[in-house]
Amino acid sequence: MKVLALDFGAARTGVAVSDPTGTVARPLTTVQAALTDAGFARLLAVISAEEPEAIVVGMPLTLRGAHGEQAQETAAFVERLRAACTIPVETYDERFTSVLAGGDDARAAAHLLAGYLEWQSARR
Repeated sequence: MKVLALDFGAARTGVAVSDPTGTVARPLTTVQAALTDAGFARLLAVISAEEPEAIVVGMPLTLRGAHGEQAQETAAFVERLRAACTIPVETYDERFTSVLAGGDDARAAAHLLAGYLEWQSARR
């Protein structure tokens, strides 16, 4: 199953995608200003072009696992995304992905996706 991952941020949203088997994650692109109408339209165009079967959005929990201000903003973005597309959208803990990616948003999305795919594989 092909999965697309988003490392959401108001300024930049990293995008990564898996191979069709849902095994390997790779960085794809970064979308600027995804909260604006134009940015959201660009993001939807990327999603449409990739034709994923599922979308996973990184949920920025605090170190204690709580939902802080950034997580609330992400939850609102997820609801907007769910309303705009027919592809299932879920969230996944993204703690430390930006650190692992060295600040590269698309690579952060790939780290998020790799963790998600590994978790999904273990659940089977």
